[in-house]
Amino acid sequence: MIPAQDLVERGLASADALGADGCMVLVEESSHVDVRFALNTTTTNGEQRGRSVSVITLSGGAFGSARRTGEVGADGMADMAVAALADARQAPAASDAFPLVEPSGARPARDFGLDPEETDSGALEDVLSALSGAFGRARARDAVLAGFAELDVATLYLGSSTGVRLSHVQPTGAVSLVGRTADGSGSAWVGEPTIAPSLERMEHEVWRRLDWATTQVALDAGRYEVIMPPSAVSDMMGMLAFDALGGQDAEDGRTIFSREGGGTRVGETITPLPFTLYSDPFEQGIACTPFVATEASGSETSVFDNGLPSARTEWLHEGTLARLRYHRAGAARSGVEVAPFIDNLVLRCGDRDRDGGSTDDMVARTERGLLLTCLWYIREVDPATLLCTGLTRDGVYVIENGAVVGAANNFRFNESPVDLLQRATEVGTPVRSLGRELGEYLNRTIMPPLRIPDYNMSSVSQAS
Repeated sequence: MIPAQDLVERGLASADALGADGCMVLVEESSHVDVRFALNTTTTNGEQRGRSVSVITLSGGAFGSARRTGEVGADGMADMAVAALADARQAPAASDAFPLVEPSGARPARDFGLDPEETDSGALEDVLSALSGAFGRARARDAVLAGFAELDVATLYLGSSTGVRLSHVQPTGAVSLVGRTADGSGSAWVGEPTIAPSLERMEHEVWRRLDWATTQVALDAGRYEVIMPPSAVSDMMGMLAFDALGGQDAEDGRTIFSREGGGTRVGETITPLPFTLYSDPFEQGIACTPFVATEASGSETSVFDNGLPSARTEWLHEGTLARLRYHRAGAARSGVEVAPFIDNLVLRCGDRDRDGGSTDDMVARTERGLLLTCLWYIREVDPATLLCTGLTRDGVYVIENGAVVGAANNFRFNESPVDLLQRATEVGTPVRSLGRELGEYLNRTIMPPLRIPDYNMSSVSQAS
């Protein structure tokens, strides 16, 4: 197999020989291992290796692209350059056209010449060993365990005709554990965004929640005081990040951050509590790709920005909307700073979250309310308010006088992530978290638990 670096150079050389005005080549090498389990036994496991190659060429103010997966040889790179340039010459001028990024004087985080990193089934040995004992304990409790563990290691190589040569390795791991009583009356989910969690702690939490579920409490739809754990907060803040932070969309009047009469709400106070929502490619524990690497353009992402360095970006600063996402061309048109997509998200609340404690601490301070554990099937209903609907799943627990006294039925909810931040009355300590719904797409988050005094459970759900 031709090394990724050689593919980059061959693609750039082919595009240059064809007379392209510029070129970018992205090669991603992926190494993946996983194991799935159900009914107290492992069911499938596997290892995968993959490669994706993208060639983007420029002609005038337009660009074209070609993409392949799997093995690509020298002739293949030349063919991709031909196809990409033909695409560019037929395309209209790009609205995001901008001079290609020049090499940075800063030393790259990873040497471009290094081989890709890989993983293998040995990475799962600790998980598999712990599961063996957990399955036995589940059978003894007349319960069943299911879930998965997976680790993906992606090594990216990016080169451009301006001399940019960048590489980055991104590991992404997760373990999910679901416990269910034999009669199906109780279920519980616990997830961790790492391949090396404490399975003992995860298992203990599943048993604790199933014990809570031995008492069933039927509740009607309505508004309830709710403790949202970090996993649920991660899902709702992910909806905000994916659906509401686009600067051009806000200018076009399509999001909750559009200003009435035109423009955006940047600079406006959004929340009464001093919430700061930010992304940082160098955040400890959730570091991610520190430069733009994209195969396609959109309203807030541009292929012309490939190789552009990224840095800590505050979307909310102490309750005020501070930034929205823009590519360079969009930022230049709007007279604002560039703010590219960054693949992590952190929510903090000044001094209020330092002593807020854990989800359990907040439960202990609750006279009567509900403890959510995870959200599911979240969908945007109204972009203008970022109203979302979704379902609770695998455990909604009733709190009375600081203790969980049973499990309630599931609900459909209608809530806006922005409204939740506006109405939150208590903030716990932020921790690394994994959303049940969006964790597959946004693995790297740090979120606090939140107290919401009037969470809208719009109807009872029969989902389990």
